[in-house]
Amino acid sequence: MSYAGSNPGPFDPSDPTDPFGPPRPRRSPLRRPLTVALAALVPGALLGWLAYEALGGTGSGGTEGPGAGAGAAPSVLSSPANGSDGSDGAGSAGGAGGAGGDGKTGVGAGTAPAPAGSGATSLRGKVVVIDPGHNPTNYQHTADINRQVDIGTNRKECDTTGTSTNSGYSEAEFTLDVAHRLRTLLQQQGATVRLTQDGDRPFGPCVDERARIGNAAHADAVVSIHADGAGAGQRGFHVILPGAVHEGGADTRGIVGPSKDLGKLVAGDFTRATGTSPSNYVGDGTGLVTREDLGGLNLSTVPKVFIECGNMRDTKDAALLTSGAWRQKAAQGISEGIVSFLRG
Repeated sequence: MSYAGSNPGPFDPSDPTDPFGPPRPRRSPLRRPLTVALAALVPGALLGWLAYEALGGTGSGGTEGPGAGAGAAPSVLSSPANGSDGSDGAGSAGGAGGAGGDGKTGVGAGTAPAPAGSGATSLRGKVVVIDPGHNPTNYQHTADINRQVDIGTNRKECDTTGTSTNSGYSEAEFTLDVAHRLRTLLQQQGATVRLTQDGDRPFGPCVDERARIGNAAHADAVVSIHADGAGAGQRGFHVILPGAVHEGGADTRGIVGPSKDLGKLVAGDFTRATGTSPSNYVGDGTGLVTREDLGGLNLSTVPKVFIECGNMRDTKDAALLTSGAWRQKAAQGISEGIVSFLRG
């Protein structure tokens, strides 16, 4: 379409008077005041946010519990390894102290580190001697272990081979495995721990030497670990306490009282940790037996007890004694009793 008498020529978009140009939008009379207001508000809001952050804000995004102040470091929980994976292999909780230090949860005790004063340093300065009964290779040295030694009240064999389950799992293997687990647990509490033997000698030591090792260490507590060889159907554990002996080279009068305290605590914690009952064939259901015929007790000058953890000749007890998971519980129970005794 064209207009008569006009030649509009090409459209010029830069010319506001061009009648063929597109219509211009009308400016709102409020546009300029709003622009100015926004220009003033944005920097102010930014400055306010920066000041707020500099003063600490609300903490860590509201994920912390009440009272979690600004700048508080997050709590890191990790369980100390106890050196045992609960497997059935003897020695699986070896004396190296487990695989700690990687921040992973330890296996066994399943608890976070104890609070200050009751954890890794609570037994610092305390000495515990663990006496794993018998020796895995005693049977190869019968002449040596049958040698008679003085135990104060009389003379007895240097040592014995110990017993075993019907399937051939020996008492000596059992005692050494529990001793390793127990050592790890006590070391985690800060105690100095010594073993009378660690499968590192051909036989023994003899019962009189076992007592001397604890005496020479000035041990605060000694526990001798065993498993019984009673008849089938006779089940449960018992703790053996020293009787009052004063004869020859034996004088237990000074240790009878504290040894009884140690034995009661070990028996109680062993029951709770393992879920097993006191012996049904000795101790009248108390789990405590007093004897005066054991050289390892007679010749001790420091608090000492024996624990028979179960009867290897009974199939039900044997099923427990051959379980790595149960042996860990046994070590835990003994450890808790020792810790309670040493803390007074």
